[in-house]
Amino acid sequence: MVDNIRPHNSEKQRALKSYTNYAAVCVGGGDEDYDGGVLKEQERLLPIANVGRIMKQILPPNAKISKEGKETMQECVSEFISFVTGEASDKCHKEKRKTVNGDDICWALGSLGFDDYSDSLKRYLIRYREAEGERAANQNKAAAAAHDADNGGGDQRVSPAPFSFNLMEKRRIV
Repeated sequence: MVDNIRPHNSEKQRALKSYTNYAAVCVGGGDEDYDGGVLKEQERLLPIANVGRIMKQILPPNAKISKEGKETMQECVSEFISFVTGEASDKCHKEKRKTVNGDDICWALGSLGFDDYSDSLKRYLIRYREAEGERAANQNKAAAAAHDADNGGGDQRVSPAPFSFNLMEKRRIV
């Protein structure tokens, strides 16, 4: 059943080639980030400490992860992100847009055959945007309350609610 989520080789090769070209153009600036058309290893990969921290979240507290395991996951997730971002970037380029947004990433995941991830990410994006809207509204209320306080009114401070979303809880979210 895993074969259902794997993109065809031609799609993957096209997306990886596109990403490589896109990355070479984008990095272009200083010599410290760019080495003759090839990104340096540390510029291409996610920080290993972050990868290890994410891996530990799903494991029992006493579990250990080898350095090799973290490095393997680091390579995989970095490649996956590059693959999906390259596809989204191609879409933006065709539409003559310069900014890749969350909807583009969702579209890229779906077009590459990662429909389960795309659906989860769409739900996340909706909830994130709702939370951002609430946060902005709370900030406006707090600013208005502060303005009232300066003018002799009551002092009501509203702190934004924390936002969290767990993609692993896909089945429970409706």
